[in-house]
Amino acid sequence: MKKFFMPAFQRRLRVLALSVVLPLAWTSCKKYLDIVPDNIATIDNAFTLPSTAERYLVTCYSFIPPESDLPYSTLLSGDDLWLPIDPLPTYEFVADECWGIALGRQNVNAPLLDYWNGPLGISGLWEGIRDCNIFLEHIMQVPGMSNVQQKQWAAEAKFLKAYYHFYLLRMYGPIPVIKTNLPISASTSEVKVKRQPVDSVFSYIVQLLDEAAADLPVRVTDENQELGRATRLAAMSLKAKVLVYEASPLFNGNDDYAGFANKDGTALFSGEVSLDKWKTAAQACGEAIQACEAAGYSLYRFQPTAQAQNLSSETTTKLNIRNIITERWNSEIIWANPNSTTVYLQRQATPFALDPAAKANALPRGNLSVPLNIASLFYTRHGVPIDEDRTWNYAGRYDLRTATDSDKYEIANNYVTAAFNFDREARFYADLGFDGGIWYGQGVYDDNKNDNWVVQAKVGQTQGRQGVTLFPITGYYAKKYVYYTNVMSTSANVYSMYDYPWVELRLGDLYLLYAEALNEADGPSTAVYQYLDSIRARAGLPDVADAWDQYAKDPGKYKTQAGLREIIHRERTIEMAFEGQRFWDERRWKTAVQTYNNPITGWDASQENASAYYRVKVLYNQTFSLKDYFWPLRQKDITVNDLLVQNPGW
Repeated sequence: MKKFFMPAFQRRLRVLALSVVLPLAWTSCKKYLDIVPDNIATIDNAFTLPSTAERYLVTCYSFIPPESDLPYSTLLSGDDLWLPIDPLPTYEFVADECWGIALGRQNVNAPLLDYWNGPLGISGLWEGIRDCNIFLEHIMQVPGMSNVQQKQWAAEAKFLKAYYHFYLLRMYGPIPVIKTNLPISASTSEVKVKRQPVDSVFSYIVQLLDEAAADLPVRVTDENQELGRATRLAAMSLKAKVLVYEASPLFNGNDDYAGFANKDGTALFSGEVSLDKWKTAAQACGEAIQACEAAGYSLYRFQPTAQAQNLSSETTTKLNIRNIITERWNSEIIWANPNSTTVYLQRQATPFALDPAAKANALPRGNLSVPLNIASLFYTRHGVPIDEDRTWNYAGRYDLRTATDSDKYEIANNYVTAAFNFDREARFYADLGFDGGIWYGQGVYDDNKNDNWVVQAKVGQTQGRQGVTLFPITGYYAKKYVYYTNVMSTSANVYSMYDYPWVELRLGDLYLLYAEALNEADGPSTAVYQYLDSIRARAGLPDVADAWDQYAKDPGKYKTQAGLREIIHRERTIEMAFEGQRFWDERRWKTAVQTYNNPITGWDASQENASAYYRVKVLYNQTFSLKDYFWPLRQKDITVNDLLVQNPGW
């Protein structure tokens, strides 16, 4: 088994800085001295040896937001996931920092998930950019290093600097571009920076990634020590993603922000839509995919193990999907963050007492649930939406139905559940756990014995409501997060978990971005279908053309650019479910104002019989307006720096 933690990456270091920290919240120049590893007291000393310089580089990586750590990520900030109760100080984690955005509690005095300044006591991304700049200023003078190694480490810092600018751009829209740190002698006027037009910010990010790619290795050379560090393929893939964002409606000719400008009149958005941006994005996606495939990357496919033998084709297909992000460093993963691991996330997604004999084990919490709205997005087994499949009884989707032996790999035989859960695509069963649903693995691996775990989620049943937090309030679990070999002990508080790093970039993501960019640039084509169909084939679905021609109410939908756009968006939402992409995709597509004004719904989890449990219940009425596309700047920052302008609506 591969060792996937870099020893130096296992703690968040804060290395020295004797120049001015990015001056967005300060009006005068000061010296800032952070904690120094090994008692190094000055920047110069930090770069006297390759070993201490590498520690500084590790610190530059440490600012990557830990996306799998719920209080610090956007996973709970949209409509993908939901919790049983409103955030309380006594909740199991600091839910109001992340879930508060979904609940409409964003504000200007103390913005939630404020990576401009740093949420919940961790450092903001401007500090990360500052440390990258310090590293770039000094790395070429470190003695005892080859020029090739110096350039590679500098390229890693450029990659991170680009990523941090991109992360802030997604959150705040037009941001300052910080190419170099200011000297300690800088005047007050020099310290006050202002926002740059979004096109300028994108151009700078792409420039950094191009420079980084030129000096990065295609793959890391020492997998035991370096997995998670930037590579040429990661830089090319991130560039492709950045360019897709630049081409998307939120940033490309967004009329809603046509009047948004700095105080000097500099327009921060262009009102003109550029088709060339989509063409540039498509080219970058194609180049990244070609380079990845040439280096041996491919869409992940599950291979039977010593434990998982005698698998049905249905279970194998589900493991193709379920293990995409949970199988460490598999053939699809281009870049992952070893600082962002998933033990706690898996605990929240694992049903309490999935093994009925493990009721004394409180580690599996089972309170991270998936709204019915999201479960509705998954296709039927024919590969089309449930409301478009002319063979699927959409009107009767909430009726009760009893499973038969033909359903045994998805739903327990003779179990009564909603018709909604039947005849769905493999990703539905791979990604979601639900009342009556089969949960493969977790210590039970012989598929033919038909003794797989069955989720029983009504009140009075094993996974039914326990207190105020130990149950999925919507009726659906995020099974996709849970590795199939995890085993919960019948003893108290022992849950053996396979920890994996959070996936930042994977090949399937690139395939879908490429299909989207090609369609937006030139409309439907063989290439668009090719990359969509590759994703669908792994999920056991027919090609787009076959699915729509044979089963859809609108057979020709995929032949038009608008129809294919809708299909691509839906495919991306399903394939990338719970990976932190929907939250940003809905924004860049400018569809969030429709999506997030729908109520959050689920089954009535407080009921003990099927007829009462399978009633749709509104859990929360979300609201979203134009201002919510971007985070507000903290009011204090605007007061201190009068050159900064607030985002519209805040």
